[in-house]
Amino acid sequence: MNKFEIKRLVDQAFQTASLTAKEITALLAIDLTELDYLLEAADRKRSEICGEEVHLRAIIEFSSYCKQNCHYCGLRKDNQALKRYQLQKSEIIETAVMAAQLGYQTVVLQSGEDEHSAAEIAAIIRSIKTKTDLAITLSLGERELSEYKLWREAGADRYLLKHEIADQSLYSDYHPGMSFTNRINCLKELKKMGYQIGSGVIIDLPGQTPEILARDLLLCQELELDMLGSGPFIPHPETPLKNSKQGTVAMTLKFTALSRLLLPFAHIPATTALGTIDVEGRQKALQAGANVVMPNVTQGKYREQYQIYPDKICVNEEAGDCRQCIGGIINSLGRFVSTDHGHSMRKEFVKLD
Repeated sequence: MNKFEIKRLVDQAFQTASLTAKEITALLAIDLTELDYLLEAADRKRSEICGEEVHLRAIIEFSSYCKQNCHYCGLRKDNQALKRYQLQKSEIIETAVMAAQLGYQTVVLQSGEDEHSAAEIAAIIRSIKTKTDLAITLSLGERELSEYKLWREAGADRYLLKHEIADQSLYSDYHPGMSFTNRINCLKELKKMGYQIGSGVIIDLPGQTPEILARDLLLCQELELDMLGSGPFIPHPETPLKNSKQGTVAMTLKFTALSRLLLPFAHIPATTALGTIDVEGRQKALQAGANVVMPNVTQGKYREQYQIYPDKICVNEEAGDCRQCIGGIINSLGRFVSTDHGHSMRKEFVKLD
């Protein structure tokens, strides 16, 4: 594809938020060195839609137990080498209050799928809402619809449920005993309940192709996601994919840029996984359409035990240090940390703040 055809497709995506699967595939297959125009267009669209503010989402990883056995994840139940932990209710609430005191506007309660008591999660949500003005995102995997409803009624604002890869065969291979159809149905039901919904993709999973990634983007458009994250695959030594090739910065940035053009109103994070494989990975994503960073505020002694992938950055930092460091990165790009909740930019949510 020559530069004129690249420009035509990028301009089309910028103006109409629409490309065919074939067109998306063609752009993803091009070397990143030839796609400066794509990255620049994504950054322009980000500025046009989101302005120069960057939203921070404070993650509390409150349990490393998981009943699932996903082939890429270090939390998988068959990983006997991992020291597991589960925070007490009071610890979770205290950490959320601390995050609010540090200036965060959103907290993300995240864990492996360890079947926590739905009533206890609801009580935690209510307590955080009583003690703070934080928006609350949940990332707790697949649960009963009645539990999602209970948490929404308790005050949860958002739900993050990554679908990882839009190929049913590969999804089944990498998620024993799980259903791609059920995953997507959960997202649809969460949206009906009034949650702001987010999903995500692992870039360069073994067997993944540009054609599959194009399907990911079209699926995310269909779901009308409020947040879409993408991070490179990083093989974990205690998983079946331990000897697989690591994902690339290049494909992650291409996917991030196309995410901004095709889902212009989505919040798009510069992921920690990208920062793990490239010291400037988050900066690069923030200049390719991303407008969110998700610092870890979990107590330092637990961070190494929440090991989805190895060698994650910032595991030895304290929450305050992360806040200061991330703020410096954002300011160095001529951007600033937002002081609002960063709710969905879709019409039904824009008046929440």
